[in-house]
Amino acid sequence: MPDDRPFQAVTPPAEPHPKPPAEATRRRFIAATAAASGAAVVGGLVAGSPAQAAEAAPGNPVSTTAGGSKDHRSTKKEKKMRIVAVEEAFSIPGAIRQEAAIRQRMDVPEAIKQEWFRRLDDLTELRLADMDANGVDVQVLSYSTPGLEVIEDPAEAVAVARRVNDYLAKAVAGHPKRFAGFAVLPLQDPKAAVVELRRAVEELGLKGVLYNDHVRGHYLDEPQFRPVWAELERLGVTLYLHPAVIPADNWHVFDGYPVLVGPSWGWTATTGAHALRVIYGGVFDEFPRASVMLGHMGELLPFQMARLDSRYPQVPVAQRVQHLPSYYLRNNVYVTTSGVMSHAALLGAVHAVGVDRVLFSIDYPFESSAEAVGFLRSAPYAPADLARIAHGNAERVLRL
Repeated sequence: MPDDRPFQAVTPPAEPHPKPPAEATRRRFIAATAAASGAAVVGGLVAGSPAQAAEAAPGNPVSTTAGGSKDHRSTKKEKKMRIVAVEEAFSIPGAIRQEAAIRQRMDVPEAIKQEWFRRLDDLTELRLADMDANGVDVQVLSYSTPGLEVIEDPAEAVAVARRVNDYLAKAVAGHPKRFAGFAVLPLQDPKAAVVELRRAVEELGLKGVLYNDHVRGHYLDEPQFRPVWAELERLGVTLYLHPAVIPADNWHVFDGYPVLVGPSWGWTATTGAHALRVIYGGVFDEFPRASVMLGHMGELLPFQMARLDSRYPQVPVAQRVQHLPSYYLRNNVYVTTSGVMSHAALLGAVHAVGVDRVLFSIDYPFESSAEAVGFLRSAPYAPADLARIAHGNAERVLRL
């Protein structure tokens, strides 16, 4: 089985540390390095390291970089950092009964729901004011869950897809420096989905696709969706695999605990499992340049990589794919920060998949822009790496 190719998780510090002499022990080298940077050594760990700074409070003007040095960026410089947020929802009144689905499936106070609905329907006034207030330069817009996937009639799904994508393209054209967009696809009819994907990218200028987990219980590793993957690869655009408000089935373990069904756990479990179906189903072996984007720190898959790899040799040879699972997570998957404002989680995701595969996201309007941006600005990374997460990776991957 091929070895994983090496990757650079974070940019090294600007000032290189001295190389240890051959006879020096690891502990002596750590102590020498710490002394050179003014840090203390406690139990073999450098005080002031990213592990200690991982849960620094958002907004802290002095954060520890990934290299262990202090980042003294001024508030003025921080405000100038370009920020692109890549999972930001909108809706079209009357297109799909989204409000009814959200009311039924998300157990939150009515006042919060009303504010969501007000902001989902707005594409200029409230949204742009929120972006300006929090220093967000660009939102990559996507049609809010439950999305087209709940439509039963394939012909209706095709018609709604065209309507949504036209509406989105018009909104982006009205504010081309502030918005970009992910298309919706009528995957109820895979052949029609290929046609609409081509139109959305080549004619409307949309940057990829956002898809809500399942089409009435069908998943993207199934053979009928191979032509869609082929077109995604040909066009060079990604598919953002997003949770579905309405699950494909009901898990008995969630009975009596509705808090487990949605964003706190159930969505991560089901969406992460769907991504693994795509990996284990050989989609990326057949289409090696295709990619998936996963929110919520990769639906926690980066933190499961060692376990996935250690169990994989027990899979029957006839059912194996060409590489270890971690290979695909590092080469065909992008991770976004949506809804997970934890420096510890960010450090872990970057270490697992590489800083060039992690993108900033808010999950507007379901999450607070102020909190998300504060989390980003105080993240324990050197400026170059922080810029990649904040905007550079999105600009590269989505061709913004």
